[in-house]
Amino acid sequence: MERNDDLKKLIKLTGERAKLDAKANGTYVVYKDISGKLVKEYADGIKEDLPVENQEYV
Repeated sequence: MERNDDLKKLIKLTGERAKLDAKANGTYVVYKDISGKLVKEYADGIKEDLPVENQEYV
């Protein structure tokens, strides 16, 4: 069980790091939310759901 917890923590830290990098570079990150939709999140915190037609390869 400890290995799963470590993996979850690593994944979370990776996402947080991506957000920090996006903020520093004035860009955005794209991720899949809990419901399975792709979300584009800008450095200022604005979130935009990507259209379903752009999600065919996910």
